[in-house]
Amino acid sequence: MFARIAVLLLALAASLAIAEAKAPMKIGACVKTKVAEISSRLVGMPESGSAISFRNGVYQVSYDVVPDIRRSRIGDPVRVCLVSIPDGCPKGDDRGKVYAATNLRTGGGWILADAEHMCGGA
Repeated sequence: MFARIAVLLLALAASLAIAEAKAPMKIGACVKTKVAEISSRLVGMPESGSAISFRNGVYQVSYDVVPDIRRSRIGDPVRVCLVSIPDGCPKGDDRGKVYAATNLRTGGGWILADAEHMCGGA
């Protein structure tokens, strides 16, 4: 009986470790997640800038090539913090959130928006 409870507790602990934190919703809030995808801003054009997405759904993009993003690898642990949310956006246009990300494997970090244009833009 005790062994069975121990197995269930271990399974629960493993499932909690796998559960992914959601994107931070309040300015200053941070979550840990992992890198899901790394690419250039424009597919097939490596010098067009950097783009990165995380398992919790946060996406960041830049017109510049960001060396710390290029040094990142899929699966790297990352701390993502919400830095700002734009004001006065049209209803349904939630672009323009800015996140600070720190790769916990490399120690590198960057601050980028979640879209190429802010809300209400192109």
